[in-house]
Amino acid sequence: MMLTEKLEQLKALFTEMEQALIAYSGGVDSTLVAKIAYDVLGDRALAVTAVSPSLLPEELEDAKIQAATIGIPHKVVQTHEMDNPNYTSNPVNRCYFCKSELHDTLKPLAVEMDYPYVVDGVNADDLHDYRPGIQAAKERGARSPLAEVGVTKLEVRQLSQQLGLPWWEKPAQPCLSSRFPYGEEITIAKLQRVGRAEIYLRKLGWQNLRVRSEEDTARIELPPEKIKDFVLTTDLPSVVNAFQELGFIYVTLDLEGYRSGKLNQVINQANTPIKV
Repeated sequence: MMLTEKLEQLKALFTEMEQALIAYSGGVDSTLVAKIAYDVLGDRALAVTAVSPSLLPEELEDAKIQAATIGIPHKVVQTHEMDNPNYTSNPVNRCYFCKSELHDTLKPLAVEMDYPYVVDGVNADDLHDYRPGIQAAKERGARSPLAEVGVTKLEVRQLSQQLGLPWWEKPAQPCLSSRFPYGEEITIAKLQRVGRAEIYLRKLGWQNLRVRSEEDTARIELPPEKIKDFVLTTDLPSVVNAFQELGFIYVTLDLEGYRSGKLNQVINQANTPIKV
């Protein structure tokens, strides 16, 4: 199907909905959904961003700026997944409890404000990765327009560029809890530490990256083609010192490089697509 056809299908979906509340993180996926929803529905579309310790403050600011640029009404709510030991114990299905908390917050809000639908930014490619949060959203009646129409991650960026969204190349930024190996307890202090480490590297000019945290060790992941530049052009002792000031003891560089969902490689699971 042509990209223009998929865009028309997305518009038709929102026309049928008449009103929609968008679970809006500020990432490229949910921002595209917010843009199309607003283009079709105007003020009958509402973007809602959930704030918790697992969201970088900079990401919230980006979300606010992007919503204002689009023009869509924007609301910020608090979620409390850190109060749930099923989440903080960091099991392999941690994302299920995160999205459960999110949609248990958004669904009553949607009912209260007379929005018949809660929609998210799940795309077609997400259905082929290990994403237990998708099931939690489905159980609570959320819809995923991008996935329903078959829009892939690449097509999300293509559509975003086509619609003139300046952040179409924005790197993916999943919640900070994704930086920890399954089974390691997640605390607010650990989330803040890894968040500050990533902010430090971004201020040095490295944008598409992860700092994986395992106990006292920080493992920096960069795109494979950027690793040589990082080693040759970065003041490595300064990086080590900065990370140690944050509380890490060991600072390492992942020679394989950044790969989305890398921590999921420890999970033995059938590659069964999730139907939306």
